[in-house]
Amino acid sequence: MDNKKATLELGTKPVGRLLVQYAVPAMIAMTASSLYNIIDRAFIGQQVGADAIAGLGVTFPFMNLSGAFGAAVGVGASTTISMRLGQRDYRTAQHLLGNTVTLNLIIGLLFGAICLIFLDPILRFFGASDQTLPYAREFMEVILAGNVVTHMYFGMNAVLRAASKPRHAMYATIFTVVMNILLDVVFIWWWGWGIRGAAFATIIPQTMAMAWQMWLFSDKKELLHLQRGIYRLKSALVKNIVSIGISPFLMNLCACIIVIFMNNQLVHYGGDMAVGAYSIANSIAMMFAMFVMGVNQGMQPIAGYNYGAQQTDRLMRVLKLAIIAATGIMVTGWVIGMFLPYYCARLFTTDPTLIELSIDGIRINMLLFPVIGFQMVVGNFFQCIGKVKISIFLSLSRQLLFLLPLLLAFPLIWGLNGVWAALPASDGIAALVAFIMLRRFIVHLEVRGER
Repeated sequence: MDNKKATLELGTKPVGRLLVQYAVPAMIAMTASSLYNIIDRAFIGQQVGADAIAGLGVTFPFMNLSGAFGAAVGVGASTTISMRLGQRDYRTAQHLLGNTVTLNLIIGLLFGAICLIFLDPILRFFGASDQTLPYAREFMEVILAGNVVTHMYFGMNAVLRAASKPRHAMYATIFTVVMNILLDVVFIWWWGWGIRGAAFATIIPQTMAMAWQMWLFSDKKELLHLQRGIYRLKSALVKNIVSIGISPFLMNLCACIIVIFMNNQLVHYGGDMAVGAYSIANSIAMMFAMFVMGVNQGMQPIAGYNYGAQQTDRLMRVLKLAIIAATGIMVTGWVIGMFLPYYCARLFTTDPTLIELSIDGIRINMLLFPVIGFQMVVGNFFQCIGKVKISIFLSLSRQLLFLLPLLLAFPLIWGLNGVWAALPASDGIAALVAFIMLRRFIVHLEVRGER
């Protein structure tokens, strides 16, 4: 089947089959990525120590900040490309591909260089102590040096999905994960490189996968392919990319701010080990969240295409199926978090203090997991159809309007447990707000006679 026919099927093939076709590869890729994160941190915790896990936790804001810039380009470009393909505007989609490459190159290089120059003071601001700073520095020096590769790799994977190649995006992710785990064994276990080895094991596979992605896009037989004349930035295209990408950018930027604040609260109320416990609890929670991200990635080209083609029934069908799938995933996560937290924590460390702190953190953090899948899908849905203001509001309200005040108030009452409790409380409120916004959107469609 040629690429053009596969793209046209987004508007004709049964929606349930399409969602499985696009979401399953993305979910497999996200599952592999989640396993990488768990195995990577397990290697660090078991082979290097509890302080190294805490040091890794300090780097979370860096990952959120880098992800913010990556999402601004990758998500914005892939969504815009999907809508252009739905409108059969193939020439603009081609130029969007070239502009995506250029933007990733510029932003990746600038972000990595600036952060490397001011690395130590930034890490101190993020919550690093004298004990955890050396571990965080060793890890981020390598990660930031290869930042442009990371940006390009994730950006091209997003475009692969928009170009009706979800399996290729899955293959790229699985390859990086398998290679990462193998290199973890070599660099951390055999060669004793410690946390720096984990960073090298992350960047090297991404470089290899990025080279393969570029080779795929160099094929002139493909509907979207690299060619001369598409790399020069065009203000209209950049504006389109950024206008949609601004929502995930702000979401990741807010996550960065929140994690900085949370790390400092954790250090204040529980010490470095509390930061390590957050690293463990967050790894478990993110595993299930990334399953839902896989569902969202599968939904994105289908929703974007059918919204562009004005096929509202198909648009709402894919939304409903995505919500059902995401809810099932998060309920499964809730069961594991509530009843098996010790075994989750034990994967990462043998330190009894860290295990005890992690058990409490896992249970409290995942308390309202059954409603989080709905909230994630709805937020992504508005992003997929270009409803930027709604998507931004949903992104910012959960973190700035709800979570930040609760992180200030709850610890005054419940101490360390209050820091943890702020997370599910804000998620519950955000899910309620998402329900209200979605209901308003559906009523609007009914009034316009589109349903």
